[in-house]
Amino acid sequence: MRLTPELLLHAYSIGVFPMAEHREDDEVFWVDPKRRGIFPIDGFHISRSLAKTIRQGAYEISVNRAFGDVVAACADREETWINDEIYARYQDLHALGHAHSLEVWDQDRLVGGVYGVSLGAGFFGESMFSRQRDTSKIALAYLIDRLRQAGFQLCDTQFLTPHLASLGAIEISRAAYKARLQQALEKEADFTAPQLPSPALLLQRMAQTS
Repeated sequence: MRLTPELLLHAYSIGVFPMAEHREDDEVFWVDPKRRGIFPIDGFHISRSLAKTIRQGAYEISVNRAFGDVVAACADREETWINDEIYARYQDLHALGHAHSLEVWDQDRLVGGVYGVSLGAGFFGESMFSRQRDTSKIALAYLIDRLRQAGFQLCDTQFLTPHLASLGAIEISRAAYKARLQQALEKEADFTAPQLPSPALLLQRMAQTS
């Protein structure tokens, strides 16, 4: 089945998402997990070590500066579900304003990031990567803060992993997820609206909600 941006947005609106078996596989299948991972918007956990790294301010953060590079970096691993078709269609969604990335830079080198899809007041996290210690965690911290400031109601992580659980993600049933999804789709949020906070402001806001 060939993907289109419209088909992808419809899929997210009913709670399913596409994957491929591996990078070279031309086929795409739809996934609708019985148990769904989400980040409570006010439930991100920053450890002392991560807070210390963020406070040092050694990394530059950007939004939508290098979307294609972030997706490519997420696919650059031994096992990936991002094939050429998925890569191309998410570029289309990005051009339409429905897919976004948040990047972490060490000077001019892209060292971490996360990307996903926005629809209504729902954000659907797709993948993240890290080339230096904690840089994917830094990306997630700035992402969750941005979602909160922009008025998002749902942050979908698809599956719950130990890594995500350590940062505050939880697992809910398919029915509970779809109820939250419908509530989020009834509202609007603008991913691009918030200003990027300073490291100190980010940590202050996170401390108020943790």
